[in-house]
Amino acid sequence: MGWLWAIIVGFVLGLLAKAIIPGKQHSPLWLTTVFGIIGAIVGNSIARGIGIDETSGIDWGRHGLQLAAAVVIVFFGDMLYMAVRGNKQRA
Repeated sequence: MGWLWAIIVGFVLGLLAKAIIPGKQHSPLWLTTVFGIIGAIVGNSIARGIGIDETSGIDWGRHGLQLAAAVVIVFFGDMLYMAVRGNKQRA
């Protein structure tokens, strides 16, 4: 069940990150989901590092860090995807 939640959370975080980033992103939906999963993992690690990973109630700080990490990862991941994809189209 943990993998299912990771995929769902990654999907939602990836879509939110794509909506926040201005302009059009070219990465496919499956890659956006992977970027969102990585963003969730990075955000959780940062939250754990600063001591806000477990709070009573809703963990707004952890969720904010997950979203911020997902935005950064989707942004740079899309740039990398376009750089790799652009090189394949030129060949």
